[in-house]
Amino acid sequence: MDAPPARAGDEEDEEEGDEAGPEGALAKSPLQLTADDVYDISYVVGRELMALGSDPRVTQLQFKIVRVLEMLEALVSEGGLAAEELRLERDSLRREVAALRAARPAAGPEELRDVLQERNKFKSQLLLVQEELQCYRSGLIPPREGPGGREKDVLVARTSSNKEERTIIRKLFSFRSGKQM
Repeated sequence: MDAPPARAGDEEDEEEGDEAGPEGALAKSPLQLTADDVYDISYVVGRELMALGSDPRVTQLQFKIVRVLEMLEALVSEGGLAAEELRLERDSLRREVAALRAARPAAGPEELRDVLQERNKFKSQLLLVQEELQCYRSGLIPPREGPGGREKDVLVARTSSNKEERTIIRKLFSFRSGKQM
């Protein structure tokens, strides 16, 4: 059997080209296999079958192993193509995201500025309405005459509220000055 010495010499030649040699492909995860790894596995298995001799059972087994290796090669090649397609899609999405991020700052401040201006406009309108309401309540601005002569009702309500305010103010001042009502 001349196979063992030849095998040792072949391994040294293969290890110079590849760190782990053909046997290294057998140690890889199935998800990491490439077509070259399948060829390395084929080489290792073929060497072992040659070492077994020319028994008819070994020959039948050899044809089955070759078929399995062909199927493995096809699967690995398809997986490699799918992985390459996914890499291309990932790169495309990264470029798209980068373009969107680059475009966003230009549109972002304008959109934000518009929103802030609108908010400030509404806030100033609210303050004006609150001031006007305060003036109506204090009697500085006469109430507008509405339909049906509601001005009298408003005046009566305003005078009664003024009387209540005066009594509260009198009570407050009388309490401070020491007089009790």
